[in-house]
Parts: sequence; structure tokens; C-alpha cells
Amino acid sequence: MTMIIVTLYQFASLPDYIEFSQRLKDICLENDLKGSLLLAHEGINGTVAGNRSGIDKLLSFLKNDFRFSGLKYQETLAAKCPFKRLKILLKPEIVALGKPQVNPRLQVGSYVAPKNWNALISSSDVIVIDARNDYEVALGSFKGALNPQTETFRELPEYLDKNLEPKQNKKIAMFCTGGIRCEKATSYLLQQGFEEVYHLQGGILNYLKTIPEPESLWQGECFVFDDRRTVTPSSA
Repeated sequence: MTMIIVTLYQFASLPDYIEFSQRLKDICLENDLKGSLLLAHEGINGTVAGNRSGIDKLLSFLKNDFRFSGLKYQETLAAKCPFKRLKILLKPEIVALGKPQVNPRLQVGSYVAPKNWNALISSSDVIVIDARNDYEVALGSFKGALNPQTETFRELPEYLDKNLEPKQNKKIAMFCTGGIRCEKATSYLLQQGFEEVYHLQGGILNYLKTIPEPESLWQGECFVFDDRRTVTPSSA
């Protein structure tokens, strides 16, 4: 049976996230979904896998809640489930930047569709930054992108503060696996006074699915947080 792997996230005001987690768990268990979902005051983030019917019921459940009406998600096909069990985790943040003043619901950088990404990052006046961790960058990245050499996402603001200046670095383009880290990172840069901040819509996964290999500026593999470990342009 072909499995559907869905990666999803949504920044939303979720003060009842503890109570909500039980309803979410019930939906996943009823539909034999496996994977990992994170809940916090700021929303939801995670990846789960199951059959078509089960995934559709989960997405319907989430999107029927007005707080997740704009849910961002991407689907990938797999021959088998890349998860052994279901985990519903309660966290202080759905992606840990360690900057509580940053709120992607209020402001984020400009989204750039995959079809327009190559032109943007090929421009000489744009600084391209890989927002992922060092071990992810080592497996693959976009040609010419800067590697902040961080071990965790929490280290990224320090790198940005030390290496970028709003008056000198006018255009910043960032990317990550599925888009969620860039939501926070670009929001942080805007708070610091940067005005032209861009990020890859849907992240690397969306780019690899959308852009034909002969036209791709991606080099190497993309790390993913499940038993697949990595995906390539042909498997994304």
C-alpha cells in the first residue's frame, strides 16, 4: 500500500493546546497515523504518515478549526511508513528559536515561489542563507548559500546579528526544509530592521518537487526528520 507522508505547520494562537492535543491524538489513532506532531501556544508542527483516507481525515479535522484554516502542508509518497509510532509532543515552541518576542503571525518575509527562486538567489545583490543546522547543510544545499554552521536553530540569531547589517545587506533570502524555520528567522530579521527579506515558499521539499532536475540549483540531498533520513530531487 502506498503511504502518504504529510509535513505540516501553522502558527496560531493556541492557548488550549494541552486539551487540543488529546483530540488530535484521538484522530490520529483512529486513522492509524504514525509520526510526530508538536503543539505549543504558538501552533502546530510535524510530520505524519498513513493511507489516503487517514491523512484526509486529519487534514479535514485541522482545517475545520478556524485557527488552522491556513494550514501549510506538503505531501510525499512512500512505499512504507517511515515512522514506528505516533508521538504528540507538548513544547514551549513549535520551532525553537528562543526569541519569544518573534511572532510570525504578525510579520514574516516575502514568500518566493520555487519557479522564481533561481532568479532571486542568482542575483549578485542577494545574500542567501541556509537556515538549517550544520549536519543538514553538509548533506546538501543551494549553490552559493551561506552556512551559519549552527548546531541548533537557537544559534541562528547570534549568527545573523554578527554577520548581517540592515544598512549594508539590503536583500536577504533564506530557506529551510519545509518553510517553518524561515517563518521565524525572517520575522526576526524584520524586527532587527531589515526590509527586503525573502524565503522559499514551502521550503526545499517544495522546490525539489516543483523544479525539474536539469533546472535545479540544489546540490546533494535534503535531510528529513523521519526514517527516510534524506530525499533527493527524484524522491521528494
